[in-house]
Amino acid sequence: MSHDHPAALGGLKVLDASTLFAGPLAATLLGDHGADVIKIEHPRGDPARTHGAQKDGVGLWWKMLARNKRAITLVLSTPRGRELFLDLAADADVVIENFRPGTLERWGLGWEELSARNPRLVLARVTGFGQTGPYSSRPGFGTLAEAMSGFAAMTGEPDGPPTLPPFGLADGVAALTTAFAIMTALRARETTGRGQVVDTAIIEPLLHLLGPGLIAYDQLGVLQPRTGNRSTNNAPRNTYQCADGQWVAVSTSAHSIAERVMRLVGAPELIDEPWFASGASRAEHVEELDAAVGSWIAARNRDEVVAAFEKAEAAVAPIYTAADVLADPHFNALGSILTLDDEELGPVRFQNTPFRLSDTPSEVRTTGPRLGAHTAEVLGELGVDAEELESLRAQGVL
Repeated sequence: MSHDHPAALGGLKVLDASTLFAGPLAATLLGDHGADVIKIEHPRGDPARTHGAQKDGVGLWWKMLARNKRAITLVLSTPRGRELFLDLAADADVVIENFRPGTLERWGLGWEELSARNPRLVLARVTGFGQTGPYSSRPGFGTLAEAMSGFAAMTGEPDGPPTLPPFGLADGVAALTTAFAIMTALRARETTGRGQVVDTAIIEPLLHLLGPGLIAYDQLGVLQPRTGNRSTNNAPRNTYQCADGQWVAVSTSAHSIAERVMRLVGAPELIDEPWFASGASRAEHVEELDAAVGSWIAARNRDEVVAAFEKAEAAVAPIYTAADVLADPHFNALGSILTLDDEELGPVRFQNTPFRLSDTPSEVRTTGPRLGAHTAEVLGELGVDAEELESLRAQGVL
């Protein structure tokens, strides 16, 4: 695929020395828009390579997570590994790392050394708990952030346990936040001429998205309860099973939509109730509203329900599996799903960049590479020849 304009981030050099998900996904987003992302792994490989589903021993998540990256192996804790990393950082724009605080400093690769070598460098540090504070030295994963942010406490059925998401929610939100923070730091560099440190604690971005829970507790002393699929802010809002066993989700965040839903399901008299006037008061009568909506939906198959809601200009969505997403004409029209040839798997389909730019669109050029696939190429750009490469491998540096 070619475009009339250069890639939005073309010319940026990014060293991705992070592992697993939050840091690497931030680097992926930069790579999608043209940055030259060099993925630096220990010779044993990023654990993400073996995380999740495999096909013929090939990690499937890796193919998406490491797309648009050049992969090299390098042991940063060795003297020569340190020198090569500093050489790579000398003309880099961004370094992304997620070692425990103090690790890079112990190797002589902290901010002091990196910025002395390259004052324009942006160092993005992504850890569970950030670089400072009493928990900074703890090992941190997205699951801990989902617990400590308050997300798990408010998620699940009222009589059930706190519930964790079945995917890397906190890591994904932290990745998006880190990518934005990096771009903010790069923009600031245009004014100051200097790089700076980005400090992302995975516990914070998800906390930021959880709405008014903190201020409500601060001012009113109330805690948001677990309500399952229902909302304390409006009703009806739930998932409902159709006659064919399929499920749909209904939202009535706007009052006009709530009125249309009740007319559609044959309960217009509820609109005249005084409590129907606001979302919060409707939520207090959720059983009555859910009964009306649920019984109407239960008598019809999913396609009939969706068609009727669309005709009534009410808000409904089928509850999709991955199979439904891949087949959906709207996702495909948006370009949300792309197909790419992979040297190990052949054609693969996965998510595209989650937004579109009119003049400088993203481009996914390659899938996640084999371990160390570009070591000779990248280090060759530093003047490391084949003989030294062989020696470095023998020394355990690569």
